[in-house]
Amino acid sequence: MKAHEFRELPKQELKEKLSEMEEELFNLRFQAKIGQLSNPVRMRIVKREYARAKTILKEKDTIKD
Repeated sequence: MKAHEFRELPKQELKEKLSEMEEELFNLRFQAKIGQLSNPVRMRIVKREYARAKTILKEKDTIKD
């Protein structure tokens, strides 16, 4: 997802996306450790999207409603 797509989401949906990405990242790391990771680029993509989403959430928290 692009940053503007994350910005369009409400805080609650963004938090849900973050938890989904955390779970996916955990699974990818687990697969990498046991040597069954089919697409190693996916881990990098998920890490970047996770960081992007965390940044957007932080921005939304600092902006006063």
